[in-house]
Amino acid sequence: MSRCVVFAYNNVGYRCLSVLLNQGVTIPLVVTHQDNPDEEIWFESVADLAARHDIPIITPEDPNVPEVLSRVREADPDFLFSFYYRKMLKKDLLATPRKGALNMHGSLLPRYRGRVPVNWAIIHGEKETGASLHYMELKPDAGALVDQQAVPILQDDTALEVFNKVTVAAELVLHRSLPLLLAGNAPHIPLDLKKGSYFGGRCPEDGRIDWHASTEQIHNLIRAVAPPFPGAFTTCSGQVIRFLQSRIVSQKSRYPDLAPCFYRENDKFYVDCLDGFRLHIISYDFGSSAHAPEISRDAQPVKLGETP
Repeated sequence: MSRCVVFAYNNVGYRCLSVLLNQGVTIPLVVTHQDNPDEEIWFESVADLAARHDIPIITPEDPNVPEVLSRVREADPDFLFSFYYRKMLKKDLLATPRKGALNMHGSLLPRYRGRVPVNWAIIHGEKETGASLHYMELKPDAGALVDQQAVPILQDDTALEVFNKVTVAAELVLHRSLPLLLAGNAPHIPLDLKKGSYFGGRCPEDGRIDWHASTEQIHNLIRAVAPPFPGAFTTCSGQVIRFLQSRIVSQKSRYPDLAPCFYRENDKFYVDCLDGFRLHIISYDFGSSAHAPEISRDAQPVKLGETP
């Protein structure tokens, strides 16, 4: 039976490790991360899954140090898999398995290579994304494709909802590809890197709303960074407000001369944007501020952000 060393984290890592276990692959070592106490952990634990199956686990800060390389070599793997592991694996690790090192990436490669591909796809208004299983090279997300599975992105889908679809897509791709890999018959399709781009990581500050953007672009940002991510934010009467869920409505702005502004109409909350359209704000949060303005029913709107 083939032997696989697995580098994994997050739900994609959890489900893909489950596929390997279900198909009887021998896993002598799992490399994962220690959870960051400053991060909201909303996903399943790869470490817990490995422990339940009595698989040795290590959680190095740097996977490319000699100690880790020695452990991987001792495991004598046929394959090395990376399933949403957060660190780049360098040449010595990639050369260790006899039959190849493969990665599961959360986009339809060669599009959206690099970091947080689901969030970037939503920000850019994509209608679909997916999961791609590919061979690893020194250049990230550039190796030959084995298989991929598309999933739809609906107009109001949040990043978490899309990520859950991508997790299922990753499970499907690995489930149908693994027998071919083990038999030595898997596809090896070169990627045309000119058909996609690299994207970097994101930080909470990237959720600041640019009110000069279109209503659709603002809606895409809100859903791309909705919880469990940090959220899209702006200022309202000098206080930070996070918009957590929104919907584009057909009606045009009620207060076009005051846009961007936030107001309550009957029992719903709205934002008028600078392009003359408005968003229904389904959920928002002023945090713990004791000075948050009260948005009264049918009262005058509250100005948002700072517009030159």
